[in-house]
This record gives sequence, C-alpha cells and structure tokens, in this order.
Amino acid sequence: MMKNRFTLLILTLSLYSFAQEDLLKELDTIQVPQVVEATFKGLKIVNFESTKLIEKGAFTFSVAHRFGSIKDGFDTFFGLDNAVTRLNFIYGLSDAVDISVSRSSYQKLYDVALKYRLIKQEVNGFPFTVVALNAFTVNSSLKKENLSNLTFSNRLGYTLQLMFSRKVSTNLSYQLMPTVFHDNYVSVDDQSNTQYAIGVGGRYKISKRMSINLDYGYHLNRAKSSPYNNPLGLGLDIETGGHVFQLLFSNAQAMNTNYMLSSASGDWSEGNIYFGFNLIRRF
Repeated sequence: MMKNRFTLLILTLSLYSFAQEDLLKELDTIQVPQVVEATFKGLKIVNFESTKLIEKGAFTFSVAHRFGSIKDGFDTFFGLDNAVTRLNFIYGLSDAVDISVSRSSYQKLYDVALKYRLIKQEVNGFPFTVVALNAFTVNSSLKKENLSNLTFSNRLGYTLQLMFSRKVSTNLSYQLMPTVFHDNYVSVDDQSNTQYAIGVGGRYKISKRMSINLDYGYHLNRAKSSPYNNPLGLGLDIETGGHVFQLLFSNAQAMNTNYMLSSASGDWSEGNIYFGFNLIRRF
C-alpha cells in the first residue's frame, strides 16, 4: 500500500512539473504589444495640435508668435509691427492627459484645454494613435460699445477635436483631425454658431533634428458671405535638446483652434500670409 502511494505521488509531481513547463512555454509566446513612439516631435504640427503629449508631472511653456502679413513689406517691416502672441502653460496630469491654460493677444483670448490619449498606435497592431481635445475659450475683446446686448455668455467658445495619427516610417507621419466647435458670438451674420471642420497634417523628417510640417483645415459649413479662408500652414521643426523650435508660414494669424479655423484672413495665392514661430520649452 505504501509503495502504491509513493508511486502515485511521483506521478502527480511529474504531471504538475510538465504542466508548469507547458504554462511557462505558453507565457513565453505571449508578446506585449509594442507601441509606436515619436509620431510628432512638437505639440503642434503647424496650426493644429498634434497627438504628442508631455509626461506625467512635466511642465511645458509654449510661446507662439504670428507677425502681420508679409504682403505689407517694409511699411510694417514684413509684419513685425503687427505681431500677436500666445502664451500657453501645459502640465501633464498623467502620461496620457495634459491640461493647459493660455492667453493670446489675438482677440484677447483666454483658453483652457484638456488633451488626452485614448489609444496608442502599435507595431503590428492598432494602426493609429487617437487623442481628443476639449477646449473652452473666452473672448475678452468684445465691447458693449459695439454690442449693446453683450453678455458674458457671448464671449464663450467650445471645441471638440479628435486626432488620428499614424507613423508610417521613421521619416513620415500623418494626422487627421475631425473638429466641431461652437462660438456663442460670430461676426458673420449668416454663419452658424456651431461649425464643423476636418484637418489633415503631416511631418516629414529631413535630418536627425529637422522636419518639414504641413497642415490644412477644411471648413465644412462656412457661410457664403464669409470673407475668411481655410487655414494652410507650412513649417520647419528644429529639435534643440530641451525644446522644439518651429518656424512657419500660415494664412491664419489666430492660434486658438476655433479662430484659426473660422477666421483665417490671409490668402496664399495673393502672398497675404503670416510668418511666425512656435517655441516649446520643457522644465
């Protein structure tokens, strides 16, 4: 009887050992999805936000300038006399969530935004990185002298934007940005307060630290009487250690999403464009 029990114990231990080995072999074959990094180096492509986010606990300061139209030549020193500035403070609540607060001299705009990643592109897996942007804007330039029925709610604007980016290769990335935005006050009489647009953009790396960037926004329900155009931006990204410096040309002088999409007053075909830059500094 004792011998039979000993034999049964040996068989049980052997089966358990084989089962463990099979389980370990199975675990070895399970691969953790490899995510794609560095689709874009800057927080903006040119005018549009990119899917890049900063790290948890990181603080980033962005300074953006858009000079006046270069079409005016030496009269305004190619737009230098009519520059507008945007100061943007960004904090990483997590690796997937940024919060930002900005102030722009264009229309004296204040902006609070939440930018958050929903999913990352994977190697041999999900083909896109998906990021969402929610923004709340206050236009403090509106005056009761011009608008007798002005209330605080007239100053408010809202943005919802989804960003789908894909890194095709080491050098090439592109992004698609469907956008809906609402301004409680619009300057064009027959313009709907709720507006729709879709943006496309891309980045092509030309050297280890430089890339050419391009983005374009197509406004889907612009009023026929509107004097404004769709925004088109062309830029050069330069990585310099702790920050990314972007030199750009655009027909939009506004830097907030709502006004960039709705109020691009320049025209590339007429040389009526704005030179500018985005400087992003991480601390």
